[in-house]
Amino acid sequence: MQRIRRALIDLRRGEPVYVGKDCGGLLMIALENLNDARLAAIRQISNQPPQLLLTAHRAAALGMEGASASGIAVPAPQNTDAEALAGMAHEWLTAPTQRGRATQGAESAALHLLRQAALLPAALAVDIDAPSLALKRAMEHGEILAVTETDIQGFNVGATRAPERISEAQVPLDHAESSRFVVFREADGLLEHVALLIGSEVDWPDTPALRMHSACLTGDLFGSLRCDCGEQLRGAVQTIAKEGGGVLLYLAQEGRGIGLANKLRAYGLQDTGLDTVDADQLLGFGEDERRYEVAAAMLNDLGISRVRLMTNNPGKIAALEAAGIEIAGREALHGALNTHNARYLTAKSERAGHWLDEVLRSQHSETHS
Repeated sequence: MQRIRRALIDLRRGEPVYVGKDCGGLLMIALENLNDARLAAIRQISNQPPQLLLTAHRAAALGMEGASASGIAVPAPQNTDAEALAGMAHEWLTAPTQRGRATQGAESAALHLLRQAALLPAALAVDIDAPSLALKRAMEHGEILAVTETDIQGFNVGATRAPERISEAQVPLDHAESSRFVVFREADGLLEHVALLIGSEVDWPDTPALRMHSACLTGDLFGSLRCDCGEQLRGAVQTIAKEGGGVLLYLAQEGRGIGLANKLRAYGLQDTGLDTVDADQLLGFGEDERRYEVAAAMLNDLGISRVRLMTNNPGKIAALEAAGIEIAGREALHGALNTHNARYLTAKSERAGHWLDEVLRSQHSETHS
């Protein structure tokens, strides 16, 4: 898995990665990092016509036909510069063609790799029937990394091994003075998550309260009105403290797992009229890219196997139960509804099945009062 971890870093730096074997594969680069110099370098390595690899979500959002469950491959428009090609990753709202072919093998693996790197899942790729001498030398010298599709498809960030407990300290909080922060680092070293233990563990109820909170820089730190995350975070801390103590897992899953940069891109699309689900899909993502194996592993490390979960998300309940955590009960957790987040919360309720009827009814009542 070490080569896969390095591949994630190389892709984020704008470097190409070879996906395949000695008998052939493809050379790919993250479309969002493409520039003229990198495009010229790829064309020097292969004279094959470049392909654009897009996810099935983006293909569907653009009205393209021919995608597999993983994605779609279409010929890159000819006589187009790198900047225009890079725009295909997220800026283009119309398809360059209405039909492509289903991605296969290494192509599907390449899109999976981009997702794991928290990049837009869109690539420029060229077929390599057999690595040229120049490409072989570049791989031998470590200038271009080679990975296999099997390794990629077996890799999910944070899901390979249990996270390691790294450090901890008492950190008194407003409304929860007895609080301890415990930092966990994923086995691949890429992400760190926090378990906030509220109250003295010896005084916890038999079934402690649990909140799994995905990081939201804009809401948690800056008080964004586009979501209810900050209010949910602070409300959870206060409620857990009042109920005798429990755990808040602060998970590095910005933007439902798509990362801060992509979340802001999605905000830009929402400003054009799309809801939060459609915006994410137009960028190439599913409605929710989060995984919760790491949360279950953190609970196991803390010796917690039975909880009362504070959530409006049925997916979190299903994920924890699948990982062997008993959910003894659920407690709703709502932030305030406002003109900026009403459409977002409505989409989460109607499109993603979140339990938000109570808070949305308050808007209806106020509108008709």
